[in-house]
Amino acid sequence: MTSTQFVSRLERNHAAKTPEQRDAILSDPGFGNHFTDHMFLAEWTPDTGWSDARVVPYGPLSIDPATAVLHYGQEIFEGLKAYVHEDGSIWLFRPDANAARMQRSARRLALPELPVDWFLGSIRELVSADRDWVPAGEEKSLYLRPFMFASEVFLGVRPSQHVTYSVIASPAGAYFAGGVRAVSIWLSSEYSRAGAGGTGAAKCGGNYAASLLPQQEATANGCAQVAFLDSTEHKWVEELGGMNLYFVRSDGTIVTPELSGSILEGITRDSIMTIARDLGHTVIERRVSIDEWREGTADGSITEVFACGTAAVVTPIGSLEWDGGEAVSGDGEAGKVTTDIRSALVDIQYGRVTDRHGWMSKVV
Repeated sequence: MTSTQFVSRLERNHAAKTPEQRDAILSDPGFGNHFTDHMFLAEWTPDTGWSDARVVPYGPLSIDPATAVLHYGQEIFEGLKAYVHEDGSIWLFRPDANAARMQRSARRLALPELPVDWFLGSIRELVSADRDWVPAGEEKSLYLRPFMFASEVFLGVRPSQHVTYSVIASPAGAYFAGGVRAVSIWLSSEYSRAGAGGTGAAKCGGNYAASLLPQQEATANGCAQVAFLDSTEHKWVEELGGMNLYFVRSDGTIVTPELSGSILEGITRDSIMTIARDLGHTVIERRVSIDEWREGTADGSITEVFACGTAAVVTPIGSLEWDGGEAVSGDGEAGKVTTDIRSALVDIQYGRVTDRHGWMSKVV
């Protein structure tokens, strides 16, 4: 059955934070530590389609111990941000792309596809209800987390016949306190993030769960993140635990690993390709071997390496480390190309330059 037109109702949170409590949080929100007064909810069944769209007070979800997602991991999520511009208006960055990716993830996880107007409507309704939670200031934003999970109470390996969709929001400060800094990355030689035919191209929790053990290994070796190779040949660079990768070459070209079915199609990744071309760079999508990464940083043919994602936007990579070796990018600090691309993207998101590509969408 097709879903009905998106219409939602609002139930105000009468136990909402006071303005003083909210302002104290917004002065130093961190990332993922605090949540706004409301959340969005909707339900799906085969008979009714999507229904009961509502913005309600933020609070716990009641989950039966036999709820399907707890046993079979049928769930997906998205991540995007709302930004305050200089005139006080609030904008989203490419929410239509998040809506389309969530539909692709849903297909892969055998979940019902959320119509684009429902995705966009849910975001707008929640941001409008909690607009006072959108922090203003340098690199502050409201992080939005739409997610969908199998909520049927049933122990059987099949697609759930009841699905819940929700959106929560968390005020976020600058990802890097004290400015953007280069990080060290640990190369995982034993584990893969995803395999051919798997769920690597979908944004589902299982992919991130699979990265946690190698991430512990990275942390134990003093690194901030872990880099994964392909699961077949253990030769081709794919991505980090939660970010896509870019390589800046000495000839001026910028290379990113091509989408292989096991790499997440990042929206920041896609945006950077356009921005880099705007800045005069040639951008190439192709396979990148781990030998090319190591040898390129050693002989100078790779001058900069950076990762990208919604949370940190662009993260310079100072070095790649592994058991017995290290490959340092340039001088180990954030390079000019990396910082120029990051600045260009952030300037669009905060409305400081003209949005030539029509990426920004006004909420209120």
